[in-house]
Amino acid sequence: MNRNSKKHRVGLFSLGALLVLLLVFLDQVSKYLAVAKLKDQASFVILKGVFELHYLENHGAAFGVLQGKKFFFITVTVLMIALLIYVYGRIPVEKHFYPLHGICIALFAGAVGNFIDRILHNYVIDFFYFSLIDFPIFNVADIYVTCAMALFIMLLLFYYKEADLDRLTALIFPWKKHGVSGS
Repeated sequence: MNRNSKKHRVGLFSLGALLVLLLVFLDQVSKYLAVAKLKDQASFVILKGVFELHYLENHGAAFGVLQGKKFFFITVTVLMIALLIYVYGRIPVEKHFYPLHGICIALFAGAVGNFIDRILHNYVIDFFYFSLIDFPIFNVADIYVTCAMALFIMLLLFYYKEADLDRLTALIFPWKKHGVSGS
């Protein structure tokens, strides 16, 4: 790696760290406000029959599954964070791959935001509720994760070519043999 490339990678890592801090801060502030304004209160209706703010202490995962499995969630989150850091460091520092850097940042921030809740409270604070479709109550960190995964799927389907994916696979999993040749 040449000196310019190394400097660019350090800059990208620094920017990524700042963005993660900002996103986690926004998530935690929103949860603080939810506790201060919504806990032990009736739902705050934004659009009657459509969207409201409704405080919920979620002891499980998405859709309320795996209730009370704090150790499992902490273990999985620590592993996921380690994997995201590894992948983020392996993605090429090229404009073409910047969306993947952004996805890693959003996933990392979402994981850390809910991780903080699990450590501090033993549950995750949720408060956004789409009553129109009776969608499970969620929070800002969940939005980061959901949007990042939706963008990732769209990039895989419509933006990145097979050669891009082969290159990424070789960079992320350098110990595996790649290619289609039989040798």
